[in-house]
Amino acid sequence: RWELVQQELICELNTDILTTTPPLEKLIHVLDWIDLDQIIPYQKPILGRPSYDACVIARAFIAKALLGIEQTTDLIERLHHDRTLKRICGFKTFQVLPSPATFSRRFADFAESELAKTLHENFIIKHLNDQLIEHICRDATAIHAREKPIKVDNRQTSEQPKRKRGRPKKDVPRPEKEESVISQQRKQNLNTMLAAIPQQCNKGTKCNAQGYKTSWNGYKLHIDTADCGIPISALLSSASVHDSQLAIPLSFIRQQRVTNLYDVMDAAYCSQELRQHCANLNHIPLIDHNPRNGEKIEFCPVTAIRYNIRSVAERSNARLKDEFGGRTIWVKGAKKVYSHLMFGILVLSIDQFMRLRE
Repeated sequence: RWELVQQELICELNTDILTTTPPLEKLIHVLDWIDLDQIIPYQKPILGRPSYDACVIARAFIAKALLGIEQTTDLIERLHHDRTLKRICGFKTFQVLPSPATFSRRFADFAESELAKTLHENFIIKHLNDQLIEHICRDATAIHAREKPIKVDNRQTSEQPKRKRGRPKKDVPRPEKEESVISQQRKQNLNTMLAAIPQQCNKGTKCNAQGYKTSWNGYKLHIDTADCGIPISALLSSASVHDSQLAIPLSFIRQQRVTNLYDVMDAAYCSQELRQHCANLNHIPLIDHNPRNGEKIEFCPVTAIRYNIRSVAERSNARLKDEFGGRTIWVKGAKKVYSHLMFGILVLSIDQFMRLRE
């Protein structure tokens, strides 16, 4: 496959008037690993003007994520001036490019159909389903959005009166404790859990690596990353959602795609129920202990060395933001933001997979 692409396609482009660069050669290899034509078959309209091929526009958005192009207008301008990129995406040499509105409508269709998520899922199942992965590192990263967060009304809206402080009287029954989200998820199926995940834009707060609290408006992306650096699954939630509330849905999605031995998580996921859930999946949980104003329980020396593999998740998050558009989000709405991020996740997965094969 590598020799075929290198000798035939790239040489053909170089012998023409066009010239290739290392980033464009990488784009050719990335597109070669994606079964895009099988997922988006070309449908010629019966009536009216022939529409632009959706597969060609999808390749353009993949190129946008790989080349670090921020806006769709910048992508169109690059296609106007870069004839090599235009041919790689599938546009004819002298074909008039679609308008920005056409690109936006197609991107909305891709977001609605979750095209990028489907492409990533197919790639993981095709190339990693038969591999035994030792560690899966779970982490969440802040996603800054360019939209107004919704206002949260913190006032008490319950019909029950506010409970008095202190111990209740002898004859007064204690109110039952509300069941936690994790406890509810352990009794639900995957579709029910995914439907209950809040995805509206709001304000989130998180402690950084230095221990300081940082706030942002937008979303939170939860990623399961293999110890080889390839993202296996990813879900989007509101910024205010706690990291641990996406652990069980991610574990079910990951279980459908790959087989692993260890689940590695930081102290935000410290919960006895999550440990039990990992054990039920025949996985060994490596979760950093959260003291919660108590005494911290440290790992034994051997387990502490194994836990250090969790830095793979942080490097994967950094590559997504620095190289593949995780910081430059100009779309609004959870579906479009998730689609934009999943194009980056898709390109990151293929790029890391190609690095491992070298």
